[in-house]
Amino acid sequence: MRIVLIFDQGLAGAGGKSNPNIGLTLAKGGIGSALMLEPHFRKIGADVLATLYCGNQYYDENEQEVVQKLTAMVMKIKPDAVVCGPCFNFQDFAKMAAEVTLSIKTRTDIPVVTMMAAENTATIDAYKDKISIIRMPKKGGVGLSESLDNLAEWLRIKLNDPVHLADLEKQICY
Repeated sequence: MRIVLIFDQGLAGAGGKSNPNIGLTLAKGGIGSALMLEPHFRKIGADVLATLYCGNQYYDENEQEVVQKLTAMVMKIKPDAVVCGPCFNFQDFAKMAAEVTLSIKTRTDIPVVTMMAAENTATIDAYKDKISIIRMPKKGGVGLSESLDNLAEWLRIKLNDPVHLADLEKQICY
């Protein structure tokens, strides 16, 4: 299973709050927070092909362009699935992840999912009926490993046994 990750600058390890204006970037393989996803992805035979990311401020100033370009990059890479996040309780990234997830879902046939903490209430309320949003704890919260296992299970079911996806989403999604 070939996965593309979409991160903000913090999760990509590209400077966090000190570098919010970093432009759209593609890195081969998994970088930054991809390391915490790897053990969960290994359980389902998934590998990260690429990590796409940009800064939160750059996204805010170029929303439509970033969404269009990320969608086009995903279409060019042709992964088996895309993961936008995990977003934790980072509201700026949650908004970007939801918008990119919706764009990929509506413009391609590539499975896409995001995950975020309940603190992103406005984004969750606006998108939960349009995209799959897996529940996860806020940064430093309890239950991260379980939520990452849920992400891996969502990917496995979506790609191998989609008939059972609705039942799984009732348990793990908003």
